[in-house]
Amino acid sequence: MSYSVGQVAAFAGVTVRTLHHYDKAGLLSPGDRSPAGYRLYSDADLVRLQQILFYRELGFPLEEIAVIFEDPQANALDHLQARQRQLEEEIARLQRLAEVAQRAIEVQRTGVPMTPRERFEVFGEITFDLSYATEAELKWAHSAGQREAMERAAAHTKEDWRRLMGEAAAWRAELLTAFDQGEPSDGERAVDLAEEHRLHISRWFTSCPPDMHRRIADDFAADPRAFALVVPPSQQRPGLASYLCKAVHANAARRTGGRTDSEEKQ
Repeated sequence: MSYSVGQVAAFAGVTVRTLHHYDKAGLLSPGDRSPAGYRLYSDADLVRLQQILFYRELGFPLEEIAVIFEDPQANALDHLQARQRQLEEEIARLQRLAEVAQRAIEVQRTGVPMTPRERFEVFGEITFDLSYATEAELKWAHSAGQREAMERAAAHTKEDWRRLMGEAAAWRAELLTAFDQGEPSDGERAVDLAEEHRLHISRWFTSCPPDMHRRIADDFAADPRAFALVVPPSQQRPGLASYLCKAVHANAARRTGGRTDSEEKQ
């Protein structure tokens, strides 16, 4: 039995344009034509269309579907298993994003409300890049320290934020002075400043052992959005992020004798 393109479109719940596209791509070319030259689809064509729609529903690109159909030796199971792994990874990623959104909602609900003027008075030029915050949440998704930091940040009062930002500003001024005066990044002054920064994190957000501090500093050196949380762009100097990163690593080595935190616990 043969079916017109309109009938097949109605059966399959797709548009006539989609069927034409599949034909042009060589995925589904109807075997017959009517006397007037219109496409006519056979029962075998409908089975093939069902397979195409199945693969499309799973997110396969047309090019990969063509490979599966064109190669008689192609193992469809391998393609399906690979796609299953991709879907599971995507589900996990979306779940983490949902958790990020939920935490952001919690922070908004429990955070201290501030007017724009109060926010500027407290945070000054320090800004929080939402894209970086989201990436950081995903990166540290399984870290107890990240969750503790967010919970403690949400619990801070307006006065708490004034105090911790005041501490941060004073520390930042010392860092800039040390850098401008050419103090070595592994010298006593810079290393002491790195230790002050580590203790600041521990005091206001979460316990920050040397290994964690190293990873945070690596982010400062690698991502301008992360470093902007510590030094606003208007106060930054070329090489400053790397300078701080090296000072943090030197401080971690000083405190652990060059061992990692996991080695310290053994």
